[in-house]
Amino acid sequence: MSCRGEEWRPSCSLSVLRARAAMLAAVREFFGRHDYLEVETPCLSRDVVVDAWLDPLRVQQAGSDWYLQTSPEAFMKRLLAAGSGSIFQVGRVFRGGELGQRHNPEFTMLEWYGVGTDWRQQVLLTEQLVCEVVAAGCRSLGREVPVWCRGQFALTTYAEAFLRSLQLAVFDADDSELRNAAEGQGVMLPGSGVLGRDELLNLLLGFCIEPQLGQRDGLEFPEFLCDYPASQAALAVTTEAEPRVARRFELYIRGVELCNGYQELTDPVELRRRDQLQNQKREEGTTDILPGASGLLKAMEAGLPECSGVALGFDRLVMIAAGVDRLSDVIPFPAERA
Repeated sequence: MSCRGEEWRPSCSLSVLRARAAMLAAVREFFGRHDYLEVETPCLSRDVVVDAWLDPLRVQQAGSDWYLQTSPEAFMKRLLAAGSGSIFQVGRVFRGGELGQRHNPEFTMLEWYGVGTDWRQQVLLTEQLVCEVVAAGCRSLGREVPVWCRGQFALTTYAEAFLRSLQLAVFDADDSELRNAAEGQGVMLPGSGVLGRDELLNLLLGFCIEPQLGQRDGLEFPEFLCDYPASQAALAVTTEAEPRVARRFELYIRGVELCNGYQELTDPVELRRRDQLQNQKREEGTTDILPGASGLLKAMEAGLPECSGVALGFDRLVMIAAGVDRLSDVIPFPAERA
């Protein structure tokens, strides 16, 4: 089928493509300087990490379901368990149902794992990386490098963000208080069915808090959000000292989420439990259950080193450098032109 009119052309400018290339070069230079090994892992696998909120794309292969990966996480951790040391990867990932101004079902992920690092060290590394890579993109485009590229991003806890925006002590609030807060902010709740606590928290975060993150007085000011509820740990650790929070962080600039970081879970027994819990949530939400990542489980049983990792949406980082609001302005062929 041929494209009509000018739809065969890329949606972004060639100057943005050159900026992407400059930013990718800056990424590789940065990680090379920090002794991270660049790796490549499969996009297609019979394994898939279970996440209640992400839908992988299925491909029929040899009479069975294979999955386009939502993240290279499982394979990268298998490399870590095999003794790779600190690693990074730039690759394509796929997520069903993600299509919009800031979403595309296929996009570029930058993911890395620092062996022997904790989440706070990765916060600092992420800040340094973002500053250097955005500056490279701005210089390529002839744009002024943002003042915030000098560093010192804000660090806000999940509890502080809810208190600041909603005057809500989120860890002590019960579900009815969360529902009342949502209704008081004009958040539309489903008319039928009972929303779980995490669904309510996600609605409040997405509609009431995220739009305010990463900016001051309407200007860009990068901000890390950390100490998420333990129920939203995904594959992050929790601690005995603070069992209600997960060692997880996200970075926001002008209301846009750029990355998700964890101090990584290394316990295979806990991984099995969390996979079952995530599949239970999927089933309750009438979504198909997933097989899980058996290779990752075996790697963790063999011994995953203590590490922290970060997954960063590279296309969104290019958006920040280019000063644009649509993903289609920084990738040549979004879904509608693919």
